[in-house]
Amino acid sequence: MKHARIKFNNQIYAVTVNEDLSVNMPDGSILKEKEVQWLSPSEGNMFALGLNFADHATELAFAAPTEPLVFIKSKGSYIGHNGHSWRPDNIHYMHYECELAVVIGKTAKNVSKENAWEYVRGFTLCNDYAIRDYLENYYRPNLRVKNRDSMTAVGPFIVDTQDVQDPMNLSMKTWVNGELRQSGNTKDMIFDVPYLIEYLSGFMTLQEGDMIATGCPKGTSDVVAGDEIIIEIEHIGKLRNYMLSEHEYFEHRNK
Repeated sequence: MKHARIKFNNQIYAVTVNEDLSVNMPDGSILKEKEVQWLSPSEGNMFALGLNFADHATELAFAAPTEPLVFIKSKGSYIGHNGHSWRPDNIHYMHYECELAVVIGKTAKNVSKENAWEYVRGFTLCNDYAIRDYLENYYRPNLRVKNRDSMTAVGPFIVDTQDVQDPMNLSMKTWVNGELRQSGNTKDMIFDVPYLIEYLSGFMTLQEGDMIATGCPKGTSDVVAGDEIIIEIEHIGKLRNYMLSEHEYFEHRNK
């Protein structure tokens, strides 16, 4: 089953989603994909992985890590399906990142790899935009790189764990204006999902609704205002959003 959060007539609803992306409202009515505003399907903390695919590390000219490189993204950076992100003025390079996001289903502390899947509610997609201008000499994604308003697209929905047979073997793709730019597979993660849950829960408590964005494969490229970006992960779905200029974004937000 697919679970989403949407806004309609200024009210927020938890809904289930059909194959055509229509949504089932609590009153029994059905609304089409474009009739609602899609929100991030979860509002928990996001623990995001840097360089969790060796080929992506290589394209950024960094060595593959020997321990997870993890940073936190705040919910103020989240946007939903069909939402608008933006490219700040006076930067040289901003790229997308197609990532599998794992949604935690219950409080997790000191969880072993063997039991890790018991703590996963399901999966969603994350397009973790990065402004490469502000990367430091090693891969340190400070707030200006990764945590700006509306620069983390999440959604459209959460797919239940039991509906994804092998989450560690899913194809991953990104299209920009219909052109395939990025392609990979979750099997190529350096640190897989059970390892990450064991690692993170070993020194902190993961809460229900928290998400782990597990990194992207090689194939990142610059995006500019006017671009349509779609990421897709096999058996999870597609997540679309649109890139605006800085002026267009704040004009749109202030309407």
